[in-house]
Amino acid sequence: MPMMSRTQCWADRAFASCSVRFDTMFNRRFAKPGRRPRPAFRRKSVRFQVLNTREIAAVVLMDVLGNGHSLTKALEPAKSGLGSDRERGFLQTLCFGTLRWYFRLECILNHLLRKPFKQKDLDIHVLALLGLYQIAFTRVKPYATVSETVAAAGHKKWAKPLLNAILRTYLREREDFDRRADLNATGRTGHPEWLLRALQQCWPERVEAICTANNTLPPMALRVNPQRGSRDQYLSMLKDAGFEGSPGEFSPDAVSLVKPVEVAKLPGFFDGLVSVQDSAAQLAAYLLEAKAGHRVLDACAAPGGKTAHILELTPSVRKMVALDIDPERAAGISANLDRLGLKARVCVGDLSDPSHWWDGELFDRILLDAPCSATGVIRRHPDIKILRRPDDIRVLSDTQQKLLEAGWSLLVPGGSLVYATCSVLAQENHEQTARFIKAHSDARETPIAQSWGIACVVGRQILPGESGMDGFYYARLSRI
Repeated sequence: MPMMSRTQCWADRAFASCSVRFDTMFNRRFAKPGRRPRPAFRRKSVRFQVLNTREIAAVVLMDVLGNGHSLTKALEPAKSGLGSDRERGFLQTLCFGTLRWYFRLECILNHLLRKPFKQKDLDIHVLALLGLYQIAFTRVKPYATVSETVAAAGHKKWAKPLLNAILRTYLREREDFDRRADLNATGRTGHPEWLLRALQQCWPERVEAICTANNTLPPMALRVNPQRGSRDQYLSMLKDAGFEGSPGEFSPDAVSLVKPVEVAKLPGFFDGLVSVQDSAAQLAAYLLEAKAGHRVLDACAAPGGKTAHILELTPSVRKMVALDIDPERAAGISANLDRLGLKARVCVGDLSDPSHWWDGELFDRILLDAPCSATGVIRRHPDIKILRRPDDIRVLSDTQQKLLEAGWSLLVPGGSLVYATCSVLAQENHEQTARFIKAHSDARETPIAQSWGIACVVGRQILPGESGMDGFYYARLSRI
């Protein structure tokens, strides 16, 4: 397997702070249906200040694997216990990388163990995965990996010789254990069986390519505010600041950075010149085609990037409403708009219950970026592979159908609704929109005449990694 470069390590450090916020995975957008499992351990008692980086990484991963929290949410308090950017970067590399390759590492570990770890020893289980990850995918010296990982076992003295034996055996016989992992599709691709089956059903000739893209670090993409300057002007500003970027292929406002940059160091970020947003997500505002005088609804708007882009492209809309069901995330919309100097009516409410937020006048344009499985953004959030469950897809599909029905009732005849997800699964995408059109005599597809993505029965699907973009689905529906 390929070693992880320093650039990749740096990228992991940037993604937690500058990519789509994933700490609300169990909230409105990436909600995991059903009850959460009982916590496997209590993080409140952990004093991060007295732990070394590998111990902190183990606590973070236990929070994800044992408590079902998103990686971003679990990382936030953990980073405060580290004093330097280098330590925080190493922590994120360990956590992102171990979850990215979790299923492969589990496969290898199963071959190394005579019997599985007990549930109460999740900390030792996680340390074994961390050690294997460092040997297989980083440039950390093997002796340092073994000694520091064993030392992190702390008071569980019985575990130290076991960890030592696991890691040293893998070091000696790595080629054999890697070969055995490659014989298993889950071990080879680093994806769970249920997701491989779903991908095989939807994209039989592209499964390997999708999995490879999911395991590859994505570029950091920016959206230049056309109200404040051109993309070429911003590329010059980046160059003057010592950063290298290139124009995005499909969005006229997109810039792809060669190396990730902390947002605070981006030229003009706090002055509203630029935002962080994947190139695929930037296509939404262009597909919506809002015009001067239109009433526009961004129906699941947090964190506000698409709302802002719509206003940047068409500041003369009559009214822009940004709706989200989560009050905390709705506050984030307002913060983003304030930074960019944009105005919208930000509402906390449920699209399917408009009586609490709607003023009664229909909308000319509606963007429905629906809650979904997020299977198109796994490369940015590898914990999706672990936290998502196959039963979630049906529940999410039902939610999407409900939201489509609700949004359609708020659309003026002659208006357009853009349906979007960051999923690659047909059940959430073209099957959903095709079923909706069949059930509504007043609904018609407006074909998307673009070269990006793959044409579906309805709409177009971008697969992860296409022209550096995240996986996204778009369909444009018109009400006659």
